[in-house]
Amino acid sequence: MEIRQAAPADWPAIWPIWQQVVAAGDTYAWDPASDEAAGRAAWLLPPPAEVWVALDGKTVVGTAQLRPNYPKLGAHVANASFMVASAAAGRGVGRRMAEFLLARAQELGYRAMQFNAVVSTNDRAVALWKSLGFEVIGTVPEGFRHARLGFVDLYVMYRRLIGPPTGSRSDKLRG
Repeated sequence: MEIRQAAPADWPAIWPIWQQVVAAGDTYAWDPASDEAAGRAAWLLPPPAEVWVALDGKTVVGTAQLRPNYPKLGAHVANASFMVASAAAGRGVGRRMAEFLLARAQELGYRAMQFNAVVSTNDRAVALWKSLGFEVIGTVPEGFRHARLGFVDLYVMYRRLIGPPTGSRSDKLRG
């Protein structure tokens, strides 16, 4: 699998993935009925955001977005979003992209990565992020209107990228 920065010419291959993931209404807060123009505007953000694609041969099987969590005084913390084609689910595409973007975020000098809205019922994503060292640092009760389950919680998940982890269980044990 190759992971490379997306080019504008990749959008026709990204769009079906974006549309399928968003239309499901179970992982992202964007309008499930978003049209292609809205999807493109939401995903292909200008710099300093970066958009990446994961390729299986010449086929785009996943896409990810890396950007500052907030502008200016919050720009030292990264944020990222990930989408995998349903045909590639369970093949490690999400994990490979996550590992790649964690390394890329460190390379760019981000001090941490934070996810502001991980849907609590997205068991695969929550397990992946925890396995990569993220912790749930907050819960927004009923913060997401899930297409099938109604109101469910959102997690704020965090991982430090430079220096020793702070606030982690291991720090608490060291005292």
